[in-house]
Amino acid sequence: MKKLIGMIHLAALPGTPASTLSVREIIRQAEAEARIYRDAGFPSVLIENMHDTPYLARQVGPEIIAASTLAAQAVRAIFAGEIGLQILAGANEAALAIAHAAELQFIRAEGFTFAHVADEGWMNACAGPLLRYRRAIGATEVQIWTDVKKKHASHALTADVSLAETAAAAETMGANAIIVTGRVTGDAPDPQDFDQLRTHTTLPVIIGSGITAANLAHYWPLADAFIVGSSLKTGGHWRGNLEPQAVERLARIAADF
Repeated sequence: MKKLIGMIHLAALPGTPASTLSVREIIRQAEAEARIYRDAGFPSVLIENMHDTPYLARQVGPEIIAASTLAAQAVRAIFAGEIGLQILAGANEAALAIAHAAELQFIRAEGFTFAHVADEGWMNACAGPLLRYRRAIGATEVQIWTDVKKKHASHALTADVSLAETAAAAETMGANAIIVTGRVTGDAPDPQDFDQLRTHTTLPVIIGSGITAANLAHYWPLADAFIVGSSLKTGGHWRGNLEPQAVERLARIAADF
């Protein structure tokens, strides 16, 4: 069954450059957004430390892990549906540990297969270590949804490997779903990519950026799930406040398909 996945962008966490709120205030904001998505009928949400810019590559401090765990537990107490977590940038082991502790269903992983150059610098593939870590901590119930040819990154070194081939590699390496995006946050992916994707992978295909009330009908036949954030915020930008009316409108549109 196709589904909408609403983004919960945590306010800047302790120790990050934009941090101004206490952990309790950050959690209250996350709880408020979880209620908005719950009341609109969204079946799934994804928690992310989006406001922690500029991000660290792969490693985050214990303060980020602690605050994210508390926020994830708070959202879990309010939202009965499927919940995922991403810890930017590419801190996939931290996300996996938090998801396991907070009883979340999936993580969004960066750099699962093939290396690339991200905003944060060089990022190696992590499928082997990540799946071994998942086994070691007993978190095999937590699914790994991975970006392929991820946004905000250069893929020049793998220019001879197509998006579809990257998706096939992710399936071979043990991912549970693949996420396709545009070039940057808020940009929709190229619709022409999806026919080839379907011939290279049997995994669920998720659109991870650029979905709006205006284009959802166009993309609905192409993917299995749709992560939505920026278009539901004030001004259509991820830094804005979540708008309940926009969330409700998108839920109504999706219910008509």
